Amino acid sequence: MLYAILCYNSEALVESWTKEEDDAVMTRLDAVNQKLIKQGRLGPTVRLMPTAAAKSLRKGQESAVKDGPFVETKEQLLGFYIVECATPEDAITTAQELSIANAGTGGYEIRPLRLYMPSNLAD
Repeated sequence: MLYAILCYNSEALVESWTKEEDDAVMTRLDAVNQKLIKQGRLGPTVRLMPTAAAKSLRKGQESAVKDGPFVETKEQLLGFYIVECATPEDAITTAQELSIANAGTGGYEIRPLRLYMPSNLAD
């Protein structure tokens, strides 16, 4: 089963890192990524742009598109991984490895995925 592992952290903290600090975090995360690649378990990974570039779409409101993510948390969603895991426990272990590699506070949301394949892409 595929799991999405959503990465939360303080955007202010991450944006304050020097290039050297950011590179060090990326190097540690890449070590986990390389392990997952060798195991054939790593799907797409994404580092999101700052929340100032975000928009939100609210269903059923006149002014549906708004600036910002409007997340009810002090951390912001900064990226995600798509990882193949045999069990929920494997997904938790993978998130723990990523958490150790990543600096700062925050957390990871782990969700099983339901594949979505539009019919025009399934051919």
